[in-house]
Amino acid sequence: MRRERLPLGFVFRSRAKEEKAATVASPTDSSQPRDPQAPKGRPTPKRSQAQSQRRSVASTPMTRKEAAKRQREERRTALERQRQALASGDERYLPARDKGPVRKFARNFVDSRFNIAEYFLPMAVVILVLSMVQVASLQNVALLLWLVVIVLIVLDSIVTGVRLKKALRERFPDENKRGAVAYALMRSLQMRRLRLPKPQVKRGERP
Repeated sequence: MRRERLPLGFVFRSRAKEEKAATVASPTDSSQPRDPQAPKGRPTPKRSQAQSQRRSVASTPMTRKEAAKRQREERRTALERQRQALASGDERYLPARDKGPVRKFARNFVDSRFNIAEYFLPMAVVILVLSMVQVASLQNVALLLWLVVIVLIVLDSIVTGVRLKKALRERFPDENKRGAVAYALMRSLQMRRLRLPKPQVKRGERP
């Protein structure tokens, strides 16, 4: 059986119409979800574009007044974090002089002991009151107490420093221990309840 040949114009015309109809139907696919934050009629921006836009907004130049205000806010936030860290012992926000395992061990070493130096202020007040009384015997007693207190504090500080230095060598052989003993002795001069950072160990507890 002989097949009829179609005209060339009919073949090309039908194929062109089909391709045109396909291209018209494809761009607006209603089944594709649209980002609710994207404006109508606009495509959702890519993540890289959104990040670059945020960086450009953050890097916009500020006036001197705005920059000073931001610095004050950052300083206030840092001081508040530092105050909370001194009360809780959080290592992340402690001042530089209190950071590190060596300084923490030195604090715990002092806080776990009974230190004569921490009672220096109360004893100093008592001795000062006795020295102001216009009685020769009481003034002599006050002078003697001054000497006794100073000698006891010096001896206690020497013992504390020697023991702490030995414990630091054993516990942290490869760490920088410079200034740790002086830091601990200065802490021992403060009353326990007034020490900052707050004591984290009890008396008699192993540091």
